[in-house]
Amino acid sequence: MRFRYHQPVPNFYTHENPHHPKTAITDDFLNEFNDYAINLDFVGVSYSKLSDDFKDEWDIDWDNIIILKYCMSDEILKMEPSKEKCRLEDAEFQEFGHKTFELADLLRKNGFRADLINPLDDRVSLRSIAMQSNEAVITRSNMCMFKEGLNLGLFMIQTSVENLPFKEENELEWVADYCSTCGVCIDRCPEKAFDENEMVIRKACTAHREGCSNCINFCPFYKRGYEKVKKRYMRMKK
Repeated sequence: MRFRYHQPVPNFYTHENPHHPKTAITDDFLNEFNDYAINLDFVGVSYSKLSDDFKDEWDIDWDNIIILKYCMSDEILKMEPSKEKCRLEDAEFQEFGHKTFELADLLRKNGFRADLINPLDDRVSLRSIAMQSNEAVITRSNMCMFKEGLNLGLFMIQTSVENLPFKEENELEWVADYCSTCGVCIDRCPEKAFDENEMVIRKACTAHREGCSNCINFCPFYKRGYEKVKKRYMRMKK
C-alpha cells in the first residue's frame, strides 16, 4: 500500500506585492522578521543567494531566498509508517506553510516583494536552494541538514531584498567525512534502499510515500545533536 502525505498549501496571502518593491532591508527590520519567525515556532532562518549558473540550470529569474526551518515533531517521527502518521506530518506541514504566508505578508506590508516557493513544485529543488545558503549539507541518508537539526522541514520565500546576510563559506563540509565512517542509516534501513555504492535508491526509499523515518531516528545527528557529534568527530581526528 502506497500513499503520499503532503497536500498543496492553500494561498493565505492578505497583502499584494508592492508595485515598486524595496531592495534593501535594515538590520532592525531583519531582526524583527527573524524574531517573528521564531515566535511562530520556526527554529531558524537562513538565506541563499542563487548563482547565475543555478538560475540557468533551473530556468528561474529570482535569486534572493529566505529559508525558514521548522522541527518535525519527535512524537510523529517515532511512529511506525501509517496513514495516520502521514496525516499528522501533512497537518504539521500545512501549519508551517500557513505561517510562511504570514511572514511573506509581513515583508509585503513593509514594501518588499515576497512570494512563497511552492515546496511541492519539482521544477526547482528546495534542497539545492538550501545548499546555496552555505549553511546546509546532504547527509549519507540523503537528508538536508542544518546546524539546527536533521529533522527539519523547510519553507522558502523568494524576495526583492538584496542585502540579506549571505554566508560565503560552509562550516558543515566535515559532515560528509563523518558520514562515511558511520553507516547507521544504511544498517537500519528497512527497505535496504541503498545501492552497492551506498547511495540512496530513491524509488526504494519510502520516506515521502509512507512516512518511514528510520534514517532520521537512528542518525547520531538526530539522537545527539550537531554540536555533540562535531565534538566527537574532532576528537577522532586528533
